[in-house]
Amino acid sequence: MNLTDNRTPLACGWTADLAEAVRATAAWTGGAGLEETRACAPFIRFRPWALDHERVPLGAVELAWRIKLDRIHMPPYDRHPRPHAALAAAYAQPMLRRLMPVNSHFNLWFSTRVEKFWQTRVGYLICPYDEGLYGVRNEGGLVARTETPEEAVALVVAALPEVLGPAS
Repeated sequence: MNLTDNRTPLACGWTADLAEAVRATAAWTGGAGLEETRACAPFIRFRPWALDHERVPLGAVELAWRIKLDRIHMPPYDRHPRPHAALAAAYAQPMLRRLMPVNSHFNLWFSTRVEKFWQTRVGYLICPYDEGLYGVRNEGGLVARTETPEEAVALVVAALPEVLGPAS
């Protein structure tokens, strides 16, 4: 079961008990919050950011980061730790955290726009390679291969324009 609000995945859970699933659905669709829904159906799980977002909504960029970072805890994304490592390393950089993170085919890149993000890519693209390296690409060409996601992210940050506002 997935609990969403305006297409934002806030909580999930698995149960074989149909009555428990019905209780969770009734609570959530009846307007209960995350904690109230979990009180009715203990199988429901959510991360601390979701509770924070329920109380005071996060901005679009921060919300996108949190959702993407949280995917490592849910199938099928839990089988792909290398793309998650690149995302986590990027989130640790304040300059990148201001940009919209975009994933496609396990690659990671950044945009200066929240909507139509594909139109405004900025900086390099990080590609986690199977052979244990992280590729850094620009316009399809290989810039470098690094051993760690932090090294790849450092190259991306170094190549960003000096004047770069937050994604809007």
